[in-house]
Amino acid sequence: MASNGLNKWIVSGNLAADAEIKTIALKSGESATVAAATLYVQKPRNREESFTVSLTIWEKSAAWRTLPYLKKGSLIICTGKVEPDPYISANGNVPRAGLKMTVLDVDLDIVKNGEMEEEEEGIEFVKTGKGGGRSHKNQHL
Repeated sequence: MASNGLNKWIVSGNLAADAEIKTIALKSGESATVAAATLYVQKPRNREESFTVSLTIWEKSAAWRTLPYLKKGSLIICTGKVEPDPYISANGNVPRAGLKMTVLDVDLDIVKNGEMEEEEEGIEFVKTGKGGGRSHKNQHL
């Protein structure tokens, strides 16, 4: 993976909704396909409230392969670069300090209503002979 300098962040949270795929126009006049989602981050110990991070996943990134599993409520861990994205709140017109992340990779922790839950039901873990580790094999009924 290529380095993005010092702007590399890792954040975990639950998806507020399924990821949405859309086509955008680039400055060059070409178009590109991206997925957009909102990550809900639970309140850290030193904050009074939770916050959200706007996610953008580009089609050619490693994170794109996880799109079928990015469903509302899924707990995911994102790695990418973050930029400030201030906004005005809908209730009370209060200025807020938002964040937006260009996602480079996604690790799936808990997938809600996706294919992964169904696939995991058919996995049987077996103890291997060397080192006491575990491997898995698919069970076919």
